[in-house]
Amino acid sequence: MQRNDNGTLPAFAWPGGYPLYYLDRQDSTLCPACANKSDTPEELEGFKPTFQATNWEDPNLDCDNCGARIPSAYAEDKKEA
Repeated sequence: MQRNDNGTLPAFAWPGGYPLYYLDRQDSTLCPACANKSDTPEELEGFKPTFQATNWEDPNLDCDNCGARIPSAYAEDKKEA
């Protein structure tokens, strides 16, 4: 996985600025903030990101750790209640 110059996992793809999310070994979805917290063992034991992807069109993608909504690149106006 690509990291920023400061060692953190990015929240957006470059070029393009598309929103990123992460998956761990159990296919749990992680927002960039939680994926970065997983570098500290006492923070998120068990949530270690192994895959990085772009959220192209899922307006309802949420982080399995903190519950935060992960923005999508093209479906922001289609969010379901």
